[in-house]
Amino acid sequence: MTFTETPLAGSYIIDPVPFGDERGWFARTYCGNEFAALGLDKEWVQINHSFTRHAGTIRGMHYQLPPFAETKFIRCVAGAVYDVIVDIREGSPSFLQHTGVELSATNRKMIYVPEGFAHGFQALTDNAELIYHHSAFYTAGYEGGIRFDDPMIHLNWPLGITVMSDRDKNHPLLTESFKGIKL
Repeated sequence: MTFTETPLAGSYIIDPVPFGDERGWFARTYCGNEFAALGLDKEWVQINHSFTRHAGTIRGMHYQLPPFAETKFIRCVAGAVYDVIVDIREGSPSFLQHTGVELSATNRKMIYVPEGFAHGFQALTDNAELIYHHSAFYTAGYEGGIRFDDPMIHLNWPLGITVMSDRDKNHPLLTESFKGIKL
């Protein structure tokens, strides 16, 4: 695997290195030793699979609050998405900055998202599927969200929005008093 740190410290785009022959290819998508060598030693306690039916659908921007803050490791296994993370760590030099990457079944890229980040995506194709590894169990009452069009973040979604949950449409806008998540 090749790990490329994004401009947001602690987050990585990960490219598997496939080995191929006449049968097809094989690639490692996770190796505890390779992750640990970079200090990425979270234990995965929950794995989720999402299916998004329509291109243009937005899911996000979600995060978990301490003491249930979570690291995520995400891979697209069908279709394609534009995946976005926003640094909401209190005191971070990249506070409220974001980065995005296309994850697809074709490019096989993955993203490692540390605690203290909001995460979301827009489906670029119909029938997009993601596999999420989580370092903490989902805990109701400790989730948070940032609105998809928050002017303090300036996200530029690549497609027109087709579908979004009421919950995601109604996440609050950030205010100047928002200082981030203290981890």
